[in-house]
This record gives sequence, C-alpha cells and structure tokens, in this order.
Amino acid sequence: MTGKLTQSYVSGTSSQPLLGETIGRLFDRTVARFGDRDALIVRHQNIRLTYAQMKVRVDAVAAGLVALGLKPGDRVGIWSPNNAEWTLTQFATAKAGIILVNINPAYRVHELEYALNKVGCVALVTIDAFKGTNYVDMVESLAPELASCAAGALAAQRLPHLRKVIRIGGAASRPGTFSFAELETMGGPAEHAEIARLEDVLQFDDPINIQFTSGTTGSPKGATLTHHNILNNGYFTAEGIAFTELDRLCIPVPLYHCFGMVMGNLGCVTHGACMVYPSEAFDAKAVLEAVAAERCTALYGVPTMFIAELEHPEFRNYDLSSLRTGLMAGAPCPIEVMKRIIEDMHMSEVGIAYGMTETSPVSFQTAIDDPVERRVSTVGRAHPHVEAKIVDTDGRVVPVGVAGEVCTRAYSVMRGYWGDPEKTAESVDAAGWMHTGDLGTIDADGYCDIVGRIKDMIIRGGENVYPRELEDFLYTHPAIEAAQVFGVPDKRFGEVVCAWVRLRSGSSLTEADLQAYCKGRIAHYKIPSLIRFVDEFPMTVTGKAQKFLMRDAMVAELAKPA
Repeated sequence: MTGKLTQSYVSGTSSQPLLGETIGRLFDRTVARFGDRDALIVRHQNIRLTYAQMKVRVDAVAAGLVALGLKPGDRVGIWSPNNAEWTLTQFATAKAGIILVNINPAYRVHELEYALNKVGCVALVTIDAFKGTNYVDMVESLAPELASCAAGALAAQRLPHLRKVIRIGGAASRPGTFSFAELETMGGPAEHAEIARLEDVLQFDDPINIQFTSGTTGSPKGATLTHHNILNNGYFTAEGIAFTELDRLCIPVPLYHCFGMVMGNLGCVTHGACMVYPSEAFDAKAVLEAVAAERCTALYGVPTMFIAELEHPEFRNYDLSSLRTGLMAGAPCPIEVMKRIIEDMHMSEVGIAYGMTETSPVSFQTAIDDPVERRVSTVGRAHPHVEAKIVDTDGRVVPVGVAGEVCTRAYSVMRGYWGDPEKTAESVDAAGWMHTGDLGTIDADGYCDIVGRIKDMIIRGGENVYPRELEDFLYTHPAIEAAQVFGVPDKRFGEVVCAWVRLRSGSSLTEADLQAYCKGRIAHYKIPSLIRFVDEFPMTVTGKAQKFLMRDAMVAELAKPA
C-alpha cells in the first residue's frame, strides 16, 4: 500500500493467486508431495497417520459413501467432537461432492431436529457417546423407527429426509445403523472408480459445507460454503503465519467450527503440515501435553483457551519451546494475555485473525512481522484478495479512525443461507458486501480494530462506550483474570455500564476498589456503575461470552425488590 489512507476502505493484495481447484484435488496433490510426512495425530485415540496413510482412509470413506447411494449435492450431517473420523469425513465428502453439514456437539434433540430438517440431511455421522451423553439414543428419540429398520433404510416421521446413521465408536453393532468401521469397508472397485471420475466433474464453486451460525435470537442459519471459499481461506490464513510442511499445529478448537476445519485442517493440508488433536474437547492440560510431546510449532485457540493454559497450575512443567506461532480468534484478545503468550509460551510470531462463518471465516489477520503493538491492539490488515470498508448507518464509507459497521467482499463470502434467500439478502447486499454487524475502525495504515458488536455498543447518556476498549483496560488490573462489559437498561441514562469480573486465584477486590482504580484513568462515563465478581461467564462451546445472558441476569437481579 502506498501512502496513507483517508477513507476506511482497504483491499488486500497478494502476489499469490487464488487456488482454482477442489479440496479433493488439492488433497491428492499434497499427498503426492508429502506422502511420508505426518498428516494427522489424534492423541486421545492413539492414531497417527502420514499423508499417504490418510489418503487410503479418506478414499475408503468416500467410496463407502458412494456405496451407500449418496450423490454429489446430498447433505451429510456430522455430530461429533474432535476425532480422526471427523476429519476423514471432511475430506471424503469433499472428494465425493457431498455437502458436509457441521452440527454442534452441544446441540440437543430440538436443535438436532431443526438442523437435519432445515438442510435435508440424508445421512448422519454421529459419535456414539460423549461426556456421558448417548448421541444415538437422542437420534432414536427423534426417530424411534431406527430401532426396527434395516441399516441405511430409515423412514422416520420427524426426520423425513434422513435415511442412514453412521456411528463413531461404541458397540460393534446397533439396530438401524452402520459403524464407521463398516463404512470404510463398503466401497469396492466400482465405487473407487466413481470417486476418481468425480475428480474431473466436481467444480470449485460447488457448495461443500454448511455451518450453522450461532445467533442469539431466532433459529440458526445455515451458511453455505464452497470449495473455493474455504480452501483459499485456509490456505491464506496459514500463509499469513508462514506455514510450511515442517509445521505441526495443535488444534484444540472444535472441528465443527471454521476455526478448526478451515483455519486448522485446510490450513495444514494446503501446506503439507501436521494436524495434532490433543483431546475430544478442550482441556488445557491436554493441550500443554500435546504441544510438548509432539513438538508443535503452532497453537490455535480463542482467548479463553489461552488464559486457561497460562493459568494451569502445571503450566511451568511443560516445555513449549518448540512453539513459534499460532492464531487467536473468535473473540477479542486482551492485551495482557497476548503479551504473556508471546513471552511465556514462546509464540513470538503469534497473530490475531478476525472474521465470521459467512466469510469462510478470516477477513483480517495480523502479520508475523507486525510490531507487537499492532498485534495486541488490532486484528491486522485485510486478507489477500479481500476488500473491506467501514460504513455509517446510511451505508457511506467513513473517514479513517471513525467507527462504523465492518463490511467485506471477496471470494470468501458464502453462497448464502441454505433455503433462506430473505435472510441472505439482509446480510449480503446487492453489491456483494457482507454486513458483519461488527463495529470497527480502520486506521491510516489499513489496520482494523474491532470495537464491539453494533448491538453490544453501550450508549450511556448520549456517550458511546465500546465494551472491548473497557475490557482491555480492566485487564491491566493485576487482580483481574477476565472481564466482560455490557450495558444494562437505566431510566436516567438509557443504559449504564456493567462489568462482570473474574479474579485471579488468591486475589481480592471490591466494587469500590475497582471503581477507584478506574477513576482518573478512563473517562467518567466509562467507569462501570455495576460490578459483579463471578467464578465463570456463560459461554458458547467455541469460547464466546454470551453477554445477552449476563444482561438478562442483571436485569432480573435489578428488578427484585430491595
């Protein structure tokens, strides 16, 4: 970029063109180059696969899906925590042209029913049991016909599209279902020949993945993504942290989310790097063990994960010196946490990425040679081949430094919400801009700072308060481990500032102490008038704080008679 910006519009340039191929073709090309290198290490399953070994299993699963009668364009749900089968299914469905539908393992019966029916899943790959919950029992509660039907021939009243249920783990057999091990043996020469034929038929603009967005209101929407969307985003995200085939990435984030399956899996496969899964679901000690034992060079996570790792009582017992890089995303990163990651976890090249499911997901990312000040205070510059702008409420581009809605336009913008053209039109305008709902600024050098959600901005007596800015300030107090700031309705000011605070172990602090700490350091209208000390925050499975639940709790508390 030459010169300084005056308007909040940027376009990410690159000397590297977009990848114009399907995920299956790229995977085979990587196998040809790096077949003997480690591809997938799943520590909780004791599975270690080279790229050549992974290809054998991916092709077997793909042929098995064809043997079951599945065709390009069919939807297959996957409802499972992180494991080898998840990733084999990801690449097998891509090879077969089947659309993989990611279903959050935290979903329960009502949500599962909605997801399967919304996109018309004809098959479901599910974990048998996880964290004491039997997932196949939940499927059977929706489809009692499963207990008496032949495997692969389900005809359920409440799940009219679903025909086949494939189990990961558990008993060798169960009525109405196939095991994943059986799936891998179903394909014969004809099915393998069909997978080979499809390689020249499938196109990179074909839809290949549906991910449900976790809205706080209304039903989840199924963001529909193509090979082109997610393959390129995984590639350029990994390029941004200088990945090569020598890198080994620890992936504790969930695979059902873009962070795991795109930034993690596809970022590795596009570079011949190794994917390392420390556990089924996030466990700080398992992450530390995996990094040390597998000599991981990179680590991904949301800020709450990094905080849990840093605060683990055995943190100092693990040799993390192999780490050099990684990414934080999914939620704002407190400045103090970033500094500790760089210093204590040896991640000198760690970066920040920002985006959303609908944009595959990354739109902005810091560079490994960005000054630390940039990496702790912004989400970096526009990704290669991505345009971004900041607009006011009338849709006009604002001058640099002025807050407004972040909009992006690129190869990475989804095809749309599955079966929902009206919701798609509300998010993607006629010019192809994705309206993120996030408030941000772009400075004269093109760096973006996310200051909050439009709906989260607090307006106290006419003054705008951005929760992210105040959270970053609260983290500077030595007694505070984590903080969440949000607005609560108030008759006098319209809204007042509320902070929920989690203290470090052994620390003590009062409401008056914290307000005194704020006084003179930040503007008076930003000082929280309501402070609550809590042991935990309500969180989504992906580590995002659910401020609407905190706000509801405070409203209910304040409504009680004194």
